[in-house]
Amino acid sequence: MPDTNVNDYPLLARPHVHLAGPVDHAMYESFRNQVLGAPADGPLVVSISTLGGDPEVARAMGDDIRLLRDYTGREALFLGKVAVYSAGSTFMSAFPVDKRFLTKGTRLMLHERQMTSTIELSGPLKMLVATLKAKLHEIETSVEIEEEGFRAIVAGSQVPFEELVQKAPANWYIGAEEAKARGLVLDVI
Repeated sequence: MPDTNVNDYPLLARPHVHLAGPVDHAMYESFRNQVLGAPADGPLVVSISTLGGDPEVARAMGDDIRLLRDYTGREALFLGKVAVYSAGSTFMSAFPVDKRFLTKGTRLMLHERQMTSTIELSGPLKMLVATLKAKLHEIETSVEIEEEGFRAIVAGSQVPFEELVQKAPANWYIGAEEAKARGLVLDVI
């Protein structure tokens, strides 16, 4: 099989939206401004390189891509460069596998959501029960969101949801070629 090169996908050589650094509110603002400034016609190419960040910001950017696709019919292409870790992979999950690309040598990293929290129990006993139930509901909802994201990232690939769930606790790093072989991305350029 011949090597893929950028000439096979000329649009990927000049992304409309360039994202790099932590996935945070500043990235979201840059993303929105770049999408609004991109040409209105033809596929929209979004590139990202990130070590991760806020998963809810990644979900919001992904929702913007979904809405663009669903309500305008516009094709959106994902190009991961160098590192697409954590929240970057969450963002990637908003793109169908046949619209995902990675550059050579790029690594994906998939893991479980993280939480650091301290619960201080002080006050009437009934309030303590409510405090503990509220934290439990927060954790349960976060697990549901995590599973939705895991299902989205593997949808259309050869990676079973159960495999991702098994490997995620130890931070699953996937090289570009393996991601292509397992159908998580269409191609490596």
